[in-house]
Amino acid sequence: MKNLDQKKEAFGELLDIIAILREKCPWDRKQTMESLRSLSIEEVYELGEAVLNHDLLEVKKELGDLIMHVVFYAQLAEEQGEFDMADVLNDICEKLRYRHPHIFGNIQVENEADVLRNWEQLKLKEKGRKHQVLEGVPRSLPALVKAYRMQDKVRGVGFDWKQREDVWDKVREELKELEEEIKRGEQERMEEEFGDFMFSIINAARLYGINPENALEKTNNKFLRRFSYIEKQAKKTGKNLSEMTLEEMDYYWNEAKKSES
Repeated sequence: MKNLDQKKEAFGELLDIIAILREKCPWDRKQTMESLRSLSIEEVYELGEAVLNHDLLEVKKELGDLIMHVVFYAQLAEEQGEFDMADVLNDICEKLRYRHPHIFGNIQVENEADVLRNWEQLKLKEKGRKHQVLEGVPRSLPALVKAYRMQDKVRGVGFDWKQREDVWDKVREELKELEEEIKRGEQERMEEEFGDFMFSIINAARLYGINPENALEKTNNKFLRRFSYIEKQAKKTGKNLSEMTLEEMDYYWNEAKKSES
């Protein structure tokens, strides 16, 4: 592993390279924060996929891409006379020290829950903030991720179940309400109740230390593997999927399931 001086030197080289590219590369010269935005979002998703795949070589590659984007944004801001990379780093260092008084101050904590509660309360006290707990949750987040983050944030100020087991009563309540609306058949009300049911399930996941986004993505990948197996078996038998019976597809699905275990 590299020592601290080597890490600093490598980061400095990246700063130099981005500055040179902005000056000399036609593509890099054309970029704006707005043009980088969608590319940055894509890089975050690629990093997330590498993490879920436990592919550390790919994680290293995607981290490099993401850091390059961070430096690029700072370079653009510096050119506009707004801030530079040192300002970005100084701000985050100040924030980390401020929000970890149990490390850099004299606050005592008992566990992770105390740390998170302090974190959220300190955020509300920071200069210039609007003093709203959910203000920091981006509206553009995917709905599932947003629900999880909102639930996690209000937990930080004490709005949570006293016993996590109690959440299952809420899940059952929401499921019952959903089933009742499905019987009535009114589309808008069904959608609303389905959202309430999903929100309660996400809450249950959070309470049991499960990230619902990661859990759902693992299930997506599992479904993809098993259905791909069905398609492969169909080709071996010379059939199109549309020609297979549901029983045949179920047979190959269970075969794929057994092979995984």
